[in-house]
Amino acid sequence: MPGSSSSSATARSRWFRPAAAAAIAVMALLALVLLAKWARTLPGVQEFLAQYPGHAALPAGVPAGLPAWLGWQHFLNAFFLVLIVRTGWQVRTTARPKAYWTRNNTGLLRTRGKPQKISLDLWFHLTLDALWVLNGAVFIVLLLATGQWMRIVPTGWDVIPNALSTALQYASLDWPTENGWVNYNALQLLAYFATVFVAAPLAVLTGLRMSAAWPKNAARLNRLYPIELARAVHFPVMIYFVAFTAVHVALVFATGALRNLNHMYAARDDAGWAGFWLFAASVAVTAAAWVLARPLFLRPVAGLTGKVSR
Repeated sequence: MPGSSSSSATARSRWFRPAAAAAIAVMALLALVLLAKWARTLPGVQEFLAQYPGHAALPAGVPAGLPAWLGWQHFLNAFFLVLIVRTGWQVRTTARPKAYWTRNNTGLLRTRGKPQKISLDLWFHLTLDALWVLNGAVFIVLLLATGQWMRIVPTGWDVIPNALSTALQYASLDWPTENGWVNYNALQLLAYFATVFVAAPLAVLTGLRMSAAWPKNAARLNRLYPIELARAVHFPVMIYFVAFTAVHVALVFATGALRNLNHMYAARDDAGWAGFWLFAASVAVTAAAWVLARPLFLRPVAGLTGKVSR
């Protein structure tokens, strides 16, 4: 039948592009690995790797090890980020929200203008944003107060050649020796710096510009910082966080899972199972929050600060 053949052709074309893209990506990665392995046979590259093994020099006074508060911060950041990405995607793709929320215009939050009615998904997204920003502020204060900032902020130009060295070692599948308890490799350092001090502020500033809290009558300010610019940046930043998380988790498990998880969750430098079980508990909590983040459970919470309607 003409209709069925047409639908079959449409289905094949729908799957062809993703399959072709995946095949091209695999071939490109294979070519990259082969190229990196060949490059490491060259005398000049070998000298470069010997001079720059992949770890930038740390400044004097860097605290040894990772404190317990960093584990809690790691969990909270991951917890909020997962839900923020989920709700952000819902806000972006849901055409007809199942529920709406309107702020109670009373108390300290009372304003002259009438509160704006927003979807319950957007309310949850903004609430998570506020909690994530609060947690991030605590994180920055603790970083500065304890000296841990020196582990994720470049303090010398040697971080650049060391990062290139690390990238070449990763690409050749002959990975650098890891000892995150003492010093992150240069590529990790740059990735953490970009995430904490570039991507996170961009997410906050663009999200604030797109929110109802932004002053709509500030004509000059809105010309200097148009909402179109914020929208153009906000979504790629979300993609960056997703990509960073995927690569981060993959490398944690590929470069010594038990020891890495102990560093991240148990503040210990050994290969015991404490960090793994704490990590497993954090995944369970995040998964439960993912399941419960639906109107049935969000309505009573949202109703504490506003009116929930359909």
